[in-house]
Formats: sequence, structure tokens, C-alpha cells
Amino acid sequence: MIETIRWKSGKLKLIDQTKLPKILKYIICRNKSDVWKAIHTMQVRGAPAIGVVAGFGLAFGTEQIKTKNVNLFYKEFDKIIYYLKTSRPTAKNLSWALERIKNKVIDMGYNNVASIKKAAFDEAIAIYKEDVILCRKLGQLGQKLIKNNVTIMTICNAGALAAVDFGTALSLIYEAKNKGKNLEVYALETRPFLQGARLTSWELKKSGIDVTLISDNMAATVLKTKKVDLIIAGADRIARNGDTANKIGTYGLAILAKFHKVPFYIVAPFSTFDLKLKDGRQIPIEERKAKELTHDFFKQPIAPKGIKVYNPAFDVTDNGLITAIVTERGIIYPPFKENIAKILEK
Repeated sequence: MIETIRWKSGKLKLIDQTKLPKILKYIICRNKSDVWKAIHTMQVRGAPAIGVVAGFGLAFGTEQIKTKNVNLFYKEFDKIIYYLKTSRPTAKNLSWALERIKNKVIDMGYNNVASIKKAAFDEAIAIYKEDVILCRKLGQLGQKLIKNNVTIMTICNAGALAAVDFGTALSLIYEAKNKGKNLEVYALETRPFLQGARLTSWELKKSGIDVTLISDNMAATVLKTKKVDLIIAGADRIARNGDTANKIGTYGLAILAKFHKVPFYIVAPFSTFDLKLKDGRQIPIEERKAKELTHDFFKQPIAPKGIKVYNPAFDVTDNGLITAIVTERGIIYPPFKENIAKILEK
């Protein structure tokens, strides 16, 4: 399995995903600024991975706080949380990890800074280790949706490169392969950052999965003329009614799935749910630099100089287009608002 994130001997080692598939290069993050840059520039991306790495960023940041006064320490602590949250706004896992570490150290009631710093690192490491278990569980629970000899379509990258282990949506594919199921995957290229082309097709091919790359605007034709049994996608934030933010193009793919009567599944851990949000209209949508759209992966220009650009990184898929949401606590079916609440009560 691809080791996207590795924590060892006090060093955080990440695959630089902006270099794939041409070069497999690793970077080392040693402080909160390194982590902010890695998330913001998408050297690391994918909601679970962002959360894990942000957790280490907060722990690194605590090491840089010099004061031994606990009250002053927490003021600096909150500034670091705010700073890391500005790296990317849409993925809920980022703020979830930061708030989890904050709540953990506060609940422990330490009255000395050294203990707080250690607790922050311990919790960051716990989040890192738990992601492995969580990814595997998503894959196992999702197997009831995947029969033998199936064809699956997916968008963006929700696999090993988006997490510590198997990933979210692609964990269903990896687990199916481990169980000896035959399957074929159509991967959408995912413009403009090309996560599907550069990342999903790379990691699935590397893992021996039968994968075919298609451009985003080929999805309708493939659904019409080929046998596609189901579509799976990850998520960056899910409102309490089931509306889901994911990589731009997911909404359009869900509409196509509805028209062609192909089941459309979201796969995400509960750390991706934002239960403070009533529906998807409240989900913050990141807008990225024009150059991602006007240049061929930031190098050769492919659009007129000075052209106006609208470049949202995510869109929101309405809950009525989603067949079910696979979580580590079980598969949630419509009506989502009621059934999400029931899962939480358990």
C-alpha cells in the first residue's frame, strides 16, 4: 500500500502530490508553516489526509510557543488553530482534527505547558493511527454494495493518496480486490487539477486494479454506452441533511447517475460531517487561483491572457441525488436527515 503520510522519529513525511505521476517525491514537514504550505498548495490533499496533517501542524506549532504561562499559551494555541484553518476552507476534517486536539488537551486539565505540548502530539498521533483503522472499516462495510464482476466509476481521488491507508471511496475497491472480486474502474480525470488522471489512475494501476482513464466530459457517454454498476465518490464536508461537498464535477456526475439510473454513493468518515450546517448552501466553497484553469498544470498557457476565471474547487451534491452514504458507523440511506441523527444517537 502507498504510504502517503508517515510519522516516524518526530518527522512528518509526505508524498508531494503535485509531482505525481511523473516523480514520486517526499517532503518533510518540521513546523506549522511547512504544514500550512503543504495543505494550501495541495502537496497533500484529500479530506482525511488534510485532517491528519493539520493535527501534526498544531502539535508542531505548540512546540514553537515559548511562554510557560498556561493562559498565554492557550492564546497562542488558538492563533495556530486559526492560522492552519486558513490553509483550505472546505474540508471539515481539517477543523475537526484541530478542534479535537484542542478539546482533548483542555479536558485533561493540565496546569503546565510541557504536559499540554505532549498531549497535543499524543492526540495528533492517535488521529494518524485511527485513520488506518477507519479506512479499512469503510472498505469492509461498503462491500455489501460491491458484487463480483462490477464496473465502478469515480471522480477525483479518494484513495490511499487522500488518507493514511486505503482512503475512503477507493477503500471499497481495495477491499473488493483483497476479497478476490473482479472489478473494472473508470476514473474521471477531474479538471482542472487532474486528481483523477494524476493520482487515482496512478495508485490504482500501481495496485493492479483494472482502471480506465476518461475525461470528465466523457462520463455521460460512458454511462450511456458502457455497463457501469455504481459510482463512488469521497466527500470534503457533509451537512446534517446529507448534502455533500466534494471535488468540482461531482454534482454533475450525480445528475448523470440519476438520469441513467446508476447508484451514486458517497463514502466518508463521520469526521467529514458538519452537523452545525442545516444544508449544503451553508458549506464554504474554496475558490482557487486562475492559473490552475488557464495553464496546462501551471506551465503552458491554454487560455487567452487576462481572461476572467471562475475556479471553485468544490461543488455541492444535493441529498436527493445520493443513493447512500457509507460511514465507519454503517451505511446511511435516505431520508438522510433522520437517519444521520439516528446514527449519531447510537
